[in-house]
Amino acid sequence: MMTKFLTKLAGERWLFLCLAVVFGLSGCTVGPKYHRPAAPTPAAPAYKESPANFQDAQGWKVASPQEATLRGKWWEIFNDPELNALEEQVNINNQNIKEYFENLMEARAMIREARAQYWPTVTANPSWQRSRASGNLKNTYTTLGSGSSGGAGSAAGQATNSGQETTVWSFPIDVSWVVDIWGKVRNEVRQAQYAAQVSAADLENERLTEQASLAQYYFEIRGQDALQTILDNTVQADQKALEIARAAYESGVGDYISVVEAQTTLESAQSQAINVKIARAQYEHAIAVLVGKVATDFTIPAQPQLVAPPPIPVGVPSELLQRRPDIAAAERTVAEANATIGIGYGAFFPSVTLSATGGFESSAAQNWFTWPSRFWSIGPAISQTIFNGGLYRAELNQYTATYNADVAVYRQTVLVAFQQVEDYLAAVRIYSQQIERQEAAVNHAQEFLNLELGRYQTGIDPFVNVVTAQTTLLTDQQTLATIQIERMTSAVSLIEALGGGWDQSQLPTPVQLTQKPNSAETTTQK
Repeated sequence: MMTKFLTKLAGERWLFLCLAVVFGLSGCTVGPKYHRPAAPTPAAPAYKESPANFQDAQGWKVASPQEATLRGKWWEIFNDPELNALEEQVNINNQNIKEYFENLMEARAMIREARAQYWPTVTANPSWQRSRASGNLKNTYTTLGSGSSGGAGSAAGQATNSGQETTVWSFPIDVSWVVDIWGKVRNEVRQAQYAAQVSAADLENERLTEQASLAQYYFEIRGQDALQTILDNTVQADQKALEIARAAYESGVGDYISVVEAQTTLESAQSQAINVKIARAQYEHAIAVLVGKVATDFTIPAQPQLVAPPPIPVGVPSELLQRRPDIAAAERTVAEANATIGIGYGAFFPSVTLSATGGFESSAAQNWFTWPSRFWSIGPAISQTIFNGGLYRAELNQYTATYNADVAVYRQTVLVAFQQVEDYLAAVRIYSQQIERQEAAVNHAQEFLNLELGRYQTGIDPFVNVVTAQTTLLTDQQTLATIQIERMTSAVSLIEALGGGWDQSQLPTPVQLTQKPNSAETTTQK
């Protein structure tokens, strides 16, 4: 009896020792530690294309001080109440933003799925079974002892209970836990957290894209309204010119070719005045989609408006990496890929599973949960792959290549970001300079037309000179309106390239994303 007790005690001590080693090793995490990859950044303290660097820059200035940045609702810088109201509807009703929001909710749920592996799995499988043995087993015997059947000293044989019915009431509970010794689960949780941060940054990037698209379409509509006004005024002026030519012809002073030329000029202007309505209608329909409304039920009243963009705070180049959500998404993708490499390293190490089973089992319901009906078993298991044809090594190489590719994507995203800022800084500055020259051209074209009308009425010049002056004026006016539209849309693109009013401090932390969303978070985008 003492020997059995010591043997049992030694086995339990060995089991406890194994568990202590397992828990001691569970703090280990294999795989490379993550470090933010270096990104190309300019050494200059200001953007190269900033108007502050050009002495001849006129018509548009950056905000002062130069280090200032946009915050929050960036579109309010344009001081347009109608635009402000439309932007608020985008944040609530835009379906693309809702899609990205649900992608974020899905990513947050996947974090909790990964964290569930920290805990053991407990299952219960209560059952009741009624069975009857075959009657043809009556000649089958079970040996209860050693020796030959029927011989001296042998144990008696017992016939199988042929035809007997039995009942088994069972209530087992199974517990299984894969111990995270090498940090595989921890790397999976980190991967899920970084993936959720990518989704959060993608959401903000999509939000900024939709907001900027709305502002651009809005200013395009205002530009089309201004073009419509220009063409309507041109039609009226050409109508008067036609009346002058017809009166001169009917009085015998002018010729019929002047009437035809005036009629042709008028009809051409009327045609252009009709055509400009197409672009306006399409921009209006596009805005309806952005604000989540049916295009059939959505209308923006006409309002000719071509103004200069306000001073825009561009900040300094060193801040750009912190202000663009697409750069944040690319960097978090690199972190996610790094965690995946850790998962790949963990596959080379053995996995330890602790399992236990216990419960009650009885042939009678009244004895089901009595103490003698108990049963249990417990024991660890270690699993190690010996050979799989180099699968784990190939997977690790794949994860490493994915990481390196994501680093390249991150750096390329940074390069493109600086390119876009410089592009739109140059565009707004140069458009502003061009507008000043084009306004002078419009003024001189109007003067040219007035002089030609006077010379035609006095019989000095033929009407074809008036037609030339009319065409020149209309072309210059259209060019001016187009440049003004381009300057406003480029200003919006510049704000988008600068990241709008977002900065990296608004990106949720892994801890915040791990928490279960509350009702306020889940209903914001409904």
